[in-house]
Amino acid sequence: RCHHCPHLPTRPYEKSEKPCMLSEYRERYPPYPITLPRGLFKSKKAYKMAQIPMEGISTTKRDYIAHEVLPQKLKSPEKHVKSDESMDLTSTYKQDYNSYPISQVPPCLPRVTRHIPSAKMDTRTTYEGDYVLWNEPKTELIRPNDRFHPSEEKFDHRTIVQDDYLYRGPVATQSCKPLNLVQKSKAPFENITNYRVNYVPHPLEKHYMHKYEKYKVNEVPFDGLTTHKVSYKGLAGQPAKLAKPCKLKLLHDLPFCSTTEFQEKYQAWPRPPVFTKKPDVYLPPLEKMDLHTTTQIHYKHPNGKPAKMCQTLAQLKISTEPFSSSSTMKEDYKPWLCKRLKPITCVPELTFPAKPMDFLTTFQTHYVPHPLTVTKSYKPGWSGPKHHTLLDAKTIYATSYTPKGIVRCLASYKHPPGYVFEGTDADGHNLYLPASPSESLQGGH
Repeated sequence: RCHHCPHLPTRPYEKSEKPCMLSEYRERYPPYPITLPRGLFKSKKAYKMAQIPMEGISTTKRDYIAHEVLPQKLKSPEKHVKSDESMDLTSTYKQDYNSYPISQVPPCLPRVTRHIPSAKMDTRTTYEGDYVLWNEPKTELIRPNDRFHPSEEKFDHRTIVQDDYLYRGPVATQSCKPLNLVQKSKAPFENITNYRVNYVPHPLEKHYMHKYEKYKVNEVPFDGLTTHKVSYKGLAGQPAKLAKPCKLKLLHDLPFCSTTEFQEKYQAWPRPPVFTKKPDVYLPPLEKMDLHTTTQIHYKHPNGKPAKMCQTLAQLKISTEPFSSSSTMKEDYKPWLCKRLKPITCVPELTFPAKPMDFLTTFQTHYVPHPLTVTKSYKPGWSGPKHHTLLDAKTIYATSYTPKGIVRCLASYKHPPGYVFEGTDADGHNLYLPASPSESLQGGH
């Protein structure tokens, strides 16, 4: 909601990069003085111990008194009498859901009669029938007239940089380094600092050694009593009784039956014996096995000599003339006599001074160390009154500034409604006057 001026002041005699911090919020709501911090409300009452001696009885012993626990009476189980009636093994499922003969349900779909036309099918598509090629001549390509012909003159291999930027020779530059105007004093350097002057080393005192006293045995005999035995004395009472109920053993005369209802009703079915076929007795063949293969029978080696080579030996003529190592490549493509070009280097334009370098920076020459100045703190001590009154929850902001609806700032409009532009002041702010005399507000942008 705080609208700042978006542009800088336009005065010709005042140049500052800081924006104008004047806003409508600061004009309407000026800052108020800071209120003092409230004091502590912590009570200073110390805890006081009671001087009455402590009782040895707790609230549990006082409220919860032990009652007499009587033994639990157990009801004797009734004897089981076996009935002579046979058990009915039928169920409600077998009575209500009877089995019916299964029959195949015929399909309920209607019979589809297909009409096969005798006419010949037209395989031409609608695209081929509707979109027919037009009988138009082929359009010629729109090309520019390439009338460029390279010149037949010999290329001089000169660039624009070589023609325009000629070498002017070395330029004598002047050193911009400031002169060393600091006069070095010949007096010896004082190594005295504020720390050495103010903080003088003092002699250390001798370390205090505590002397331990020798242990002396107490002559009074030990009574063996503790604070617990002295303060909490046992009261006379009856010893605690056991609250565990006694369990009576149940003795039945009936023997335990090891069979269950599942074992009696669901008995295992008799399994038929597994059919096993006896293997036939192996009888070896009476004829002998012929170990010859078809390759051994058909492809026999004839009794003959090995074949001779039919290739004629090449008769090489050894010439006595020397070998000529020249070729068409060596005769046609002969290496050129080229000289290595030297790099084009410019003459150095800088002139180095004849004096030796002092190796001093501008920081070392200009920023000379000065003696330290001890600053004194001028912070005033707090001597105001301390308020012990209780802080109420009511403030000036809570009572005076009631919450209102969000209203758009008039300065955000390019032309505020209900106002007429008057002019601009020296800071560059646009001034507006209310259009009607009833409006008393004047907005600044």
